[in-house]
Amino acid sequence: MNYPTQFDPKLVLNDPIFKIIEGVPERDPSVNLACAYNQHKQIHLIQKPRPQAGPGQVVVHIRATGICGSDCHFWKHGRIGESMVVRDECGAGHESAGQVIEVGEGVTNVKVGDRVAVEAGIPCGQCEFCRVGRYNACPEVVFFSTPPYHGTLTRYHLHPATWVHKIPDSVTYEEGSVMEPLAVALAGIERSGLRLGDPLLIAGAGPIGLVSLLAAHAAGATPIVLTDLSEHRLNFAKTLVPSVRTVLIERSWTPQEIAQKIKEAAGLLGGLSCALECTGVESSVQAAVYSVKFGSTVFVIGVGKDFQSLPIMHMSTNEIDLKLQYRYSNQYPKAIRLVESKLINLKPLVTHRFTLENAVEAFETAVDISRGAIKCQIQDEA
Repeated sequence: MNYPTQFDPKLVLNDPIFKIIEGVPERDPSVNLACAYNQHKQIHLIQKPRPQAGPGQVVVHIRATGICGSDCHFWKHGRIGESMVVRDECGAGHESAGQVIEVGEGVTNVKVGDRVAVEAGIPCGQCEFCRVGRYNACPEVVFFSTPPYHGTLTRYHLHPATWVHKIPDSVTYEEGSVMEPLAVALAGIERSGLRLGDPLLIAGAGPIGLVSLLAAHAAGATPIVLTDLSEHRLNFAKTLVPSVRTVLIERSWTPQEIAQKIKEAAGLLGGLSCALECTGVESSVQAAVYSVKFGSTVFVIGVGKDFQSLPIMHMSTNEIDLKLQYRYSNQYPKAIRLVESKLINLKPLVTHRFTLENAVEAFETAVDISRGAIKCQIQDEA
């Protein structure tokens, strides 16, 4: 399949139906409303053409979409790294779940009415990385909401049927949407080598850090130490996993001082076995390095600056492995099973809900730390 051609953003931008919508419109289910950012660091609603399912495709009525930090980064900064650059109107959103309302020819894995979580990264299926199952490295991947491809924060979304995952009736659309950040956390835990009983640092109590906390707790890590600058988020984490040990970071602390506080909180002055760094902030990565013991792993999930300074000789003399992550692969079925079996409870993470017509307000809330949001979600009625 030539997905880059099928999902060429020009098919949206050059359609006569496409337009930018000012203000908050009345709800009209016939309008394919979406939310988009552009190269001028603006965010607004747009009207897109309503898609039709071709062979191997489905149309999904998106019922819930979470706002990711990368969405906010594209809006506020216009880029992530050197290759992902906003150059035109680009639809947001890649954490979505909804209901199949149309199926194309040859689709057998889902039917109209099925409830699904939408996996946003669509690989070519032909390259070396796809053939060995590491499709997150596919050079031809279409990842919805990563420029230039329009995202899933829209009323009606066209998607390859292969890349939607049925969710059981016991799993809500809200939870189905949060499967995407859970997939990120599961990929990190899998590649970090975390084992039952390992003492673990999780740096950062944002949505990814909190989902990682839930997943690591389910995986049997203990004790778990969680750090953040926000006392509110650390207190929220304790409602999710009461046994978590928290360290409220002071901005004046050095990475070595932070690491000492982490080891004291764990009761392990020799260091922890593993660190999941979920901020990407240079000083936090450095603190994670100093907090683990000889032969341990620091796994960076967070997205930070292009170039960072690290204590390389400390890592060398302590054989500390540094690993990093790019999205995920083969995690959605696992995530759905974990939520269905109630080993992981995602429901508390969604703290703020907005209608599709109020998506701009949702973004403004997500970037305003004073409003106390953990996960903002945009929802659309049936």
